[in-house]
Amino acid sequence: MNKKSLINYIAVLLLGVLIYSSNFLDTDLFNFGEKNFAVWFVLSLLCFACGWYINKVFQWSRGGKIVFAVIVGITFVSILMITFFTDYFGANELLTENLILYSLRNITLGLMAFFGLAIQEVIHTRRNTEVLEGKVKLLETETDISRKEAGLIIKEANLNAKQIVNEATIEAKKIISEKERIERELKEFIQTERELINKYEKK
Repeated sequence: MNKKSLINYIAVLLLGVLIYSSNFLDTDLFNFGEKNFAVWFVLSLLCFACGWYINKVFQWSRGGKIVFAVIVGITFVSILMITFFTDYFGANELLTENLILYSLRNITLGLMAFFGLAIQEVIHTRRNTEVLEGKVKLLETETDISRKEAGLIIKEANLNAKQIVNEATIEAKKIISEKERIERELKEFIQTERELINKYEKK
């Protein structure tokens, strides 16, 4: 794996760190007094950006699998951590509630990454569609031009063919006329010769 490939996985690592770090935040999302909501908003925005970048680098299919694997992995690690350190993660609450709560937090941030993934894919697909539509229009224009050129070539060929036929007809008429003239002159010559022979015989 080269250096560029390792750099591409930084967003994946960052996404995992962001989801994991959410375990150490207060669970009350709307506690505006402590600006907790702003922190959650920034975390969500960063996860969205990571999902965007992951889709840009790894594409939808592979990127989706990577994000899903990160969500599952971090959630599993979070469950283990909460199970072993129950005193730190909500000592006054039931273990089952904590597991569900923290798992949902991880999944929520993971879904934000999926949202970024999906938005980037939609924009990318839209751009590709616009490019393809442009190419189709260009091909249609070129096809129309080619069709018109082909029509002009066919018309020109028809005109040339008619001209050739007309010239051939005129030439044939000339040849027939010349032939008839020669035949007529030969007949006249033969007739003259016969008359001369008859006159000579009578003498």
